[in-house]
Amino acid sequence: MNMYQLLERTAQTWPDNLFLVREGVNYKDFVDLVKARAASLDKAGVNKGDVVGILSHNIPEFPITLFALWYLGATVLLLDTNLTPFEYDNMATITECKMVCAEKSFVYKTDKFKFYDITKKDGKINPDLKPAAVESVDVATMSFTSGSTGIPKVVPLTHFNLVECANSLESMAEWIRPGDILYGFLPMYHVFGFGVEILATVHFGAGVLLQPTVNPKEIMADFKKFSPQVIPAVPRLWEVFRNRIIDNVKSQKKWWLVSFVLKYGKTLQKIGLGALVRKVQKPILDVFGGRARLLVAGGAATKPEVETFYERLGLTFIQGYGLTETVGPICISKPTKKRFPFAFGAPTLNNECEIRDKNEDGVGVLWLRGHQVFGGYLNNEAANKEIFDERGFFNTGDMVSMDKNGELHFAGRKKQVIVLDSGKNVYPDELEGMYITIPGVKNVAVFEHRVKDKTVTYAVFSVEPDVTIEQLGAHIAAANKKVASYKWVTHFAMTTEDLPLTSTQKVKHHVVRQNLINGMYPDRHE
Repeated sequence: MNMYQLLERTAQTWPDNLFLVREGVNYKDFVDLVKARAASLDKAGVNKGDVVGILSHNIPEFPITLFALWYLGATVLLLDTNLTPFEYDNMATITECKMVCAEKSFVYKTDKFKFYDITKKDGKINPDLKPAAVESVDVATMSFTSGSTGIPKVVPLTHFNLVECANSLESMAEWIRPGDILYGFLPMYHVFGFGVEILATVHFGAGVLLQPTVNPKEIMADFKKFSPQVIPAVPRLWEVFRNRIIDNVKSQKKWWLVSFVLKYGKTLQKIGLGALVRKVQKPILDVFGGRARLLVAGGAATKPEVETFYERLGLTFIQGYGLTETVGPICISKPTKKRFPFAFGAPTLNNECEIRDKNEDGVGVLWLRGHQVFGGYLNNEAANKEIFDERGFFNTGDMVSMDKNGELHFAGRKKQVIVLDSGKNVYPDELEGMYITIPGVKNVAVFEHRVKDKTVTYAVFSVEPDVTIEQLGAHIAAANKKVASYKWVTHFAMTTEDLPLTSTQKVKHHVVRQNLINGMYPDRHE
């Protein structure tokens, strides 16, 4: 099966279920929109095997064009909306992309490819134009990714990879049902948004409520109007929501009651006080529209206390793990009674893992093999030889451990692991999770650095304007006492500017480090 066939199967099974929720478009009508767009793109010269880019925010024309290109047998180049014309030209050259379907705001003069207005109205369906004969092993999408070196690599994913990822999501059938509304503000060009808003919706016959912005007011208005059952977000946003909810309750002088009820909710229900628990939960749940059932986090590790907060509200909170190279969610956590730090579950259906080169703490490198794992970077044999072994296992470069329940726990990127002169390993994620709770700290990046010819654990803090370096230093010293002394950060810099982030709100450590070297953070303690 290819991706267009998966869409057709869903449309035949649930023709009247809404796919584009805001626009009121059901699956049957969506297929007609796809066929009409395919006719337009066919006239524009798109042929089977062509590489065609999509450069767009989360608007209805994105999924319509996506499936239309698959209808014609083209490969879709998913383009990040935050890049520059120079980068788009370079990507087009590397992938031999002949056309980019884009919103008008992204159009510029170039001789590398043709632009196609993604918002252009389509004509009638061409009855003579049939779906291309696309095999499951044909490449469906291409995405650019980069490690800490900043050297881009192209990840081709086949129709088989995508369909198998969709099938593996069946493990979430307890929480996602046909007809549900999945909120869609994560960018679809990124594998997390793509996995939720395209693969999950089509697999379950659910609908997607597309939101092209990250404006909190618009998001909250959507929650109130449409009441989605499934909401995906990056961990940082879940933390922001939680903090705002707590601050709002505290402003009403009710936090003592709410915190008590949430903490002992299960006990209170057992002794007949379930009505009190529901009364306390309801105004908070109404913030998300009142029907939210499942919250999904991905793109980074979620703090246990954030996860616990939402679960005490009666919501199911699931942490996913994946890479572009694995079509996103190749591991999904399962709700358990006891929360563990940074747990993201075990491999999904038809995927497996091995943890290699473990240290004395049981932390080692995660290797994956299975139906969702890509076949290798485009035209990059040197990189492919490094990341695949003779048995077909893929080296993720992530450091993990496994608990007694078989759940994997994230410990940090292998490339970001700080190896001190003593041979001790320091994991930046662990320290960042600790330092981010310091009052006035907006964000933090921890990385390996050389100071006076010595390898140290260095941190750059983004802080509120009223924070002084003396205050920050005192808080860091207090926080350091929570961990082993070799992990302590004693060299740091601070800035009131925001740290550079990726599209999934993760700090670009290599950029921060280069900024430090370039003297962009003069307020330093060394």
